[in-house]
Amino acid sequence: MKRILLFVATNVAVLVVLSIILRVFGLDRMVQNETGINYGGLLVFSAVVGFTGSIISLLMSKTMAKASTGAHVIDQPSNEAEAWLVETVRRLATKAGIGMPEVAIYEGDPNAFATGAFKNSALVAVSTGLLQSMNKEEVEAVLAHEVAHVANGDMVTLTLIQGVVNTFVIFLSRVVGSIVDRVVFKSERGNGPGFFITVIVCQILFGILASMIVAWFSRHREYRADAGAADYVGHPRPMINALKRLGGVEAGALPEAIKAFGITDKSAIMALFSTHPPIESRIAALEARGAG
Repeated sequence: MKRILLFVATNVAVLVVLSIILRVFGLDRMVQNETGINYGGLLVFSAVVGFTGSIISLLMSKTMAKASTGAHVIDQPSNEAEAWLVETVRRLATKAGIGMPEVAIYEGDPNAFATGAFKNSALVAVSTGLLQSMNKEEVEAVLAHEVAHVANGDMVTLTLIQGVVNTFVIFLSRVVGSIVDRVVFKSERGNGPGFFITVIVCQILFGILASMIVAWFSRHREYRADAGAADYVGHPRPMINALKRLGGVEAGALPEAIKAFGITDKSAIMALFSTHPPIESRIAALEARGAG
Protein backbone atom coordinates (compact mmCIF):
# COMPACT_ATOMS: atom_id res chain seq x y z
CA MET A 1 0.00 0.00 0.00
CA LYS A 2 2.87 2.35 0.79
CA ARG A 3 4.17 2.37 -2.78
CA ILE A 4 0.72 3.28 -4.16
CA LEU A 5 0.12 6.05 -1.63
CA LEU A 6 3.58 7.42 -2.34
CA PHE A 7 2.95 7.34 -6.09
CA VAL A 8 -0.41 9.11 -5.77
CA ALA A 9 0.97 11.72 -3.34
CA THR A 10 3.89 12.48 -5.67
CA ASN A 11 1.52 12.69 -8.62
CA VAL A 12 -0.75 15.17 -6.81
CA ALA A 13 2.23 17.28 -5.75
CA VAL A 14 3.53 17.42 -9.32
CA LEU A 15 0.09 18.42 -10.62
CA VAL A 16 -0.16 21.23 -8.09
CA VAL A 17 3.29 22.57 -8.99
CA LEU A 18 2.52 22.37 -12.71
CA SER A 19 -0.81 24.13 -12.23
CA ILE A 20 0.85 26.97 -10.32
CA ILE A 21 3.58 27.36 -12.96
CA LEU A 22 1.06 27.37 -15.80
CA ARG A 23 -1.10 29.89 -13.98
CA VAL A 24 1.80 32.23 -13.15
CA PHE A 25 2.98 32.31 -16.77
CA GLY A 26 -0.54 32.50 -18.14
CA LEU A 27 -0.17 29.36 -20.22
CA ASP A 28 -3.47 27.91 -19.05
CA ARG A 29 -5.33 30.85 -20.60
CA MET A 30 -4.05 29.86 -24.02
CA VAL A 31 -6.55 27.01 -24.14
CA GLN A 32 -9.55 29.33 -23.79
CA ASN A 33 -10.80 31.95 -26.25
CA GLU A 34 -12.76 35.06 -25.38
CA THR A 35 -16.21 33.66 -26.17
CA GLY A 36 -15.98 30.28 -24.51
CA ILE A 37 -13.97 27.12 -24.04
CA ASN A 38 -11.83 25.70 -26.80
CA TYR A 39 -12.66 22.10 -25.92
CA GLY A 40 -10.11 20.52 -28.22
CA GLY A 41 -7.31 22.71 -26.91
CA LEU A 42 -8.45 22.19 -23.33
CA LEU A 43 -8.43 18.41 -23.76
CA VAL A 44 -4.89 18.48 -25.18
CA PHE A 45 -3.79 20.80 -22.38
CA SER A 46 -5.38 18.53 -19.77
CA ALA A 47 -3.72 15.43 -21.22
CA VAL A 48 -0.29 17.06 -21.30
CA VAL A 49 -0.54 18.22 -17.69
CA GLY A 50 -2.22 15.01 -16.48
CA PHE A 51 0.23 12.60 -18.05
CA THR A 52 3.23 14.75 -17.21
CA GLY A 53 2.34 14.50 -13.53
CA SER A 54 1.93 10.73 -13.56
CA ILE A 55 5.05 10.10 -15.68
CA ILE A 56 7.23 12.27 -13.45
CA SER A 57 5.83 10.41 -10.44
CA LEU A 58 6.77 7.10 -12.05
CA LEU A 59 10.30 8.22 -12.90
CA MET A 60 10.77 9.44 -9.33
CA SER A 61 9.23 6.35 -7.73
CA LYS A 62 12.44 4.49 -6.85
CA THR A 63 14.14 7.57 -5.43
CA MET A 64 11.07 8.57 -3.43
CA ALA A 65 10.58 5.02 -2.12
CA LYS A 66 14.17 4.76 -0.92
CA ALA A 67 14.04 8.18 0.72
CA SER A 68 10.67 7.67 2.41
CA THR A 69 11.45 4.24 3.85
CA GLY A 70 15.18 4.66 4.45
CA ALA A 71 15.74 1.47 2.46
CA HIS A 72 19.30 0.17 2.32
CA VAL A 73 20.15 -1.27 -1.11
CA ILE A 74 22.26 -4.42 -0.87
CA ASP A 75 25.20 -3.79 -3.21
CA GLN A 76 27.36 -6.46 -1.62
CA PRO A 77 25.72 -8.89 0.84
CA SER A 78 27.28 -8.51 4.28
CA ASN A 79 25.84 -11.69 5.78
CA GLU A 80 24.19 -14.97 4.89
CA ALA A 81 20.66 -13.57 5.17
CA GLU A 82 21.37 -10.76 2.69
CA ALA A 83 23.09 -13.20 0.32
CA TRP A 84 20.05 -15.49 0.42
CA LEU A 85 17.73 -12.52 -0.18
CA VAL A 86 19.65 -11.31 -3.24
CA GLU A 87 19.99 -14.80 -4.69
CA THR A 88 16.28 -15.52 -4.19
CA VAL A 89 15.28 -12.32 -5.99
CA ARG A 90 17.74 -13.15 -8.78
CA ARG A 91 16.23 -16.61 -9.23
CA LEU A 92 12.67 -15.25 -9.23
CA ALA A 93 13.56 -12.48 -11.68
CA THR A 94 15.02 -15.07 -14.04
CA LYS A 95 11.80 -17.09 -13.87
CA ALA A 96 9.79 -13.93 -14.54
CA GLY A 97 11.98 -12.96 -17.48
CA ILE A 98 13.00 -9.55 -16.13
CA GLY A 99 16.32 -7.94 -15.30
CA MET A 100 17.75 -8.23 -11.80
CA PRO A 101 16.06 -5.63 -9.58
CA GLU A 102 17.82 -3.70 -6.85
CA VAL A 103 17.24 -5.46 -3.52
CA ALA A 104 16.81 -3.43 -0.35
CA ILE A 105 15.95 -3.82 3.31
CA TYR A 106 14.24 -1.20 5.46
CA GLU A 107 13.24 -0.94 9.11
CA GLY A 108 9.54 -1.41 9.76
CA ASP A 109 6.57 -3.67 10.36
CA PRO A 110 6.11 -6.74 8.15
CA ASN A 111 5.73 -5.48 4.59
CA ALA A 112 7.39 -5.36 1.18
CA PHE A 113 7.12 -3.36 -2.01
CA ALA A 114 8.36 -3.15 -5.58
CA THR A 115 8.59 -0.03 -7.71
CA GLY A 116 10.39 1.47 -10.67
CA ALA A 117 9.70 2.78 -14.16
CA PHE A 118 11.28 -0.11 -16.05
CA LYS A 119 11.01 -3.89 -15.74
CA ASN A 120 14.75 -4.41 -16.01
CA SER A 121 15.76 -1.84 -13.39
CA ALA A 122 13.15 -2.09 -10.65
CA LEU A 123 13.49 -2.06 -6.87
CA VAL A 124 12.28 -4.83 -4.55
CA ALA A 125 12.40 -4.05 -0.84
CA VAL A 126 11.42 -5.97 2.28
CA SER A 127 11.13 -4.82 5.87
CA THR A 128 13.08 -6.16 8.80
CA GLY A 129 9.75 -7.03 10.44
CA LEU A 130 8.84 -9.27 7.53
CA LEU A 131 12.19 -11.07 7.58
CA GLN A 132 11.91 -11.64 11.31
CA SER A 133 8.30 -12.84 11.32
CA MET A 134 8.32 -15.26 8.37
CA ASN A 135 10.21 -18.37 7.42
CA LYS A 136 12.20 -18.54 4.18
CA GLU A 137 9.41 -20.20 2.22
CA GLU A 138 7.00 -17.41 3.12
CA VAL A 139 9.54 -14.66 2.46
CA GLU A 140 10.23 -16.20 -0.94
CA ALA A 141 6.50 -16.09 -1.73
CA VAL A 142 6.30 -12.40 -0.80
CA LEU A 143 9.36 -11.66 -2.94
CA ALA A 144 7.73 -13.60 -5.79
CA HIS A 145 4.60 -11.47 -5.36
CA GLU A 146 6.66 -8.28 -5.72
CA VAL A 147 8.60 -9.65 -8.70
CA ALA A 148 5.24 -10.47 -10.31
CA HIS A 149 4.23 -6.81 -9.96
CA VAL A 150 7.35 -5.84 -11.89
CA ALA A 151 6.90 -8.56 -14.54
CA ASN A 152 3.25 -7.56 -15.02
CA GLY A 153 4.26 -3.95 -15.63
CA ASP A 154 1.87 -2.81 -12.91
CA MET A 155 3.58 0.51 -12.19
CA VAL A 156 3.51 1.49 -15.88
CA THR A 157 -0.15 0.52 -16.20
CA LEU A 158 -0.93 2.44 -13.04
CA THR A 159 0.83 5.46 -14.56
CA LEU A 160 -1.30 5.29 -17.70
CA ILE A 161 -4.51 4.96 -15.67
CA GLN A 162 -3.45 7.82 -13.41
CA GLY A 163 -2.65 9.93 -16.48
CA VAL A 164 -6.10 9.29 -17.96
CA VAL A 165 -7.97 10.15 -14.76
CA ASN A 166 -5.76 13.22 -14.26
CA THR A 167 -6.70 14.35 -17.76
CA PHE A 168 -10.41 14.14 -17.11
CA VAL A 169 -10.14 15.69 -13.65
CA ILE A 170 -8.37 18.73 -15.13
CA PHE A 171 -10.67 18.89 -18.17
CA LEU A 172 -13.99 18.54 -16.34
CA SER A 173 -12.94 20.88 -13.53
CA ARG A 174 -12.30 23.67 -16.02
CA VAL A 175 -15.49 23.00 -17.97
CA VAL A 176 -17.57 23.15 -14.79
CA GLY A 177 -15.61 26.18 -13.59
CA SER A 178 -16.33 28.06 -16.83
CA ILE A 179 -20.05 27.23 -16.67
CA VAL A 180 -20.36 28.29 -13.02
CA ASP A 181 -18.40 31.47 -13.71
CA ARG A 182 -20.75 32.52 -16.50
CA VAL A 183 -24.07 31.29 -15.12
CA VAL A 184 -23.66 32.06 -11.41
CA PHE A 185 -21.09 34.87 -11.34
CA LYS A 186 -22.16 36.36 -14.71
CA SER A 187 -18.62 36.80 -16.01
CA GLU A 188 -18.87 37.74 -19.68
CA ARG A 189 -15.23 37.87 -20.76
CA GLY A 190 -12.26 35.95 -19.42
CA ASN A 191 -12.27 34.07 -16.13
CA GLY A 192 -13.54 35.59 -12.93
CA PRO A 193 -12.88 34.49 -9.36
CA GLY A 194 -15.77 32.04 -9.55
CA PHE A 195 -13.90 30.06 -12.20
CA PHE A 196 -10.78 29.56 -10.09
CA ILE A 197 -12.70 28.75 -6.91
CA THR A 198 -14.88 26.22 -8.74
CA VAL A 199 -11.88 24.62 -10.47
CA ILE A 200 -10.11 24.07 -7.15
CA VAL A 201 -13.23 22.57 -5.53
CA CYS A 202 -13.97 20.36 -8.54
CA GLN A 203 -10.39 19.12 -8.79
CA ILE A 204 -10.61 17.98 -5.17
CA LEU A 205 -14.01 16.30 -5.64
CA PHE A 206 -13.22 14.74 -9.02
CA GLY A 207 -9.81 13.72 -7.71
CA ILE A 208 -11.47 11.78 -4.90
CA LEU A 209 -13.69 9.97 -7.41
CA ALA A 210 -10.69 9.31 -9.67
CA SER A 211 -8.77 7.78 -6.77
CA MET A 212 -11.48 5.09 -6.59
CA ILE A 213 -10.59 4.04 -10.14
CA VAL A 214 -6.89 3.88 -9.31
CA ALA A 215 -7.65 1.92 -6.13
CA TRP A 216 -9.83 -0.53 -8.06
CA PHE A 217 -6.98 -1.28 -10.45
CA SER A 218 -4.58 -1.64 -7.54
CA ARG A 219 -6.85 -4.21 -5.89
CA HIS A 220 -7.20 -6.12 -9.16
CA ARG A 221 -3.46 -6.29 -9.69
CA GLU A 222 -2.92 -7.78 -6.23
CA TYR A 223 -4.80 -10.91 -7.28
CA ARG A 224 -2.64 -11.16 -10.40
CA ALA A 225 0.55 -10.75 -8.37
CA ASP A 226 -0.61 -13.41 -5.90
CA ALA A 227 -1.21 -15.77 -8.82
CA GLY A 228 2.23 -14.92 -10.20
CA ALA A 229 3.80 -15.69 -6.84
CA ALA A 230 2.10 -19.08 -6.78
CA ASP A 231 3.46 -19.83 -10.25
CA TYR A 232 7.02 -18.74 -9.47
CA VAL A 233 7.32 -20.74 -6.24
CA GLY A 234 5.38 -23.70 -7.66
CA HIS A 235 2.38 -23.76 -5.28
CA PRO A 236 -0.13 -21.31 -3.71
CA ARG A 237 0.45 -22.54 -0.14
CA PRO A 238 3.56 -20.41 0.69
CA MET A 239 1.76 -17.23 -0.39
CA ILE A 240 -1.34 -18.23 1.56
CA ASN A 241 0.77 -18.73 4.68
CA ALA A 242 2.52 -15.40 4.12
CA LEU A 243 -0.83 -13.59 3.81
CA LYS A 244 -2.04 -15.20 7.02
CA ARG A 245 1.03 -13.93 8.82
CA LEU A 246 0.68 -10.44 7.32
CA GLY A 247 -2.94 -10.25 8.41
CA GLY A 248 -2.59 -12.12 11.68
CA VAL A 249 -5.12 -14.58 10.29
CA GLU A 250 -5.99 -17.79 12.10
CA ALA A 251 -8.66 -19.98 10.49
CA GLY A 252 -10.24 -17.04 8.68
CA ALA A 253 -10.31 -14.61 11.61
CA LEU A 254 -8.97 -11.13 10.87
CA PRO A 255 -7.84 -8.60 13.50
CA GLU A 256 -9.97 -5.56 14.23
CA ALA A 257 -7.01 -3.27 13.56
CA ILE A 258 -7.06 -4.27 9.90
CA LYS A 259 -10.84 -3.97 9.63
CA ALA A 260 -10.65 -0.43 11.03
CA PHE A 261 -8.67 0.71 8.00
CA GLY A 262 -11.28 -0.63 5.58
CA ILE A 263 -9.05 -3.41 4.29
CA THR A 264 -11.43 -6.21 5.12
CA ASP A 265 -14.82 -4.51 5.45
CA LYS A 266 -16.06 -4.71 1.85
CA SER A 267 -19.34 -2.95 2.66
CA ALA A 268 -17.71 0.15 4.12
CA ILE A 269 -17.21 3.19 1.90
CA MET A 270 -13.49 3.23 2.67
CA ALA A 271 -13.15 -0.13 0.93
CA LEU A 272 -13.57 1.79 -2.34
CA PHE A 273 -10.30 3.61 -1.62
CA SER A 274 -8.35 0.59 -0.43
CA THR A 275 -5.36 -0.28 -2.62
CA HIS A 276 -5.44 -3.93 -1.47
CA PRO A 277 -8.33 -6.42 -1.42
CA PRO A 278 -9.34 -8.07 1.85
CA ILE A 279 -6.71 -10.60 2.88
CA GLU A 280 -9.40 -13.25 3.28
CA SER A 281 -10.44 -12.73 -0.37
CA ARG A 282 -6.86 -13.06 -1.56
CA ILE A 283 -6.45 -16.25 0.43
CA ALA A 284 -9.72 -17.63 -0.97
CA ALA A 285 -8.55 -16.89 -4.54
CA LEU A 286 -5.28 -18.69 -3.95
CA GLU A 287 -6.98 -21.66 -2.31
CA ALA A 288 -9.33 -21.94 -5.29
CA ARG A 289 -6.32 -21.85 -7.57
CA GLY A 290 -4.67 -24.65 -5.62
CA ALA A 291 -7.85 -26.70 -5.66
CA GLY A 292 -8.07 -26.27 -9.39
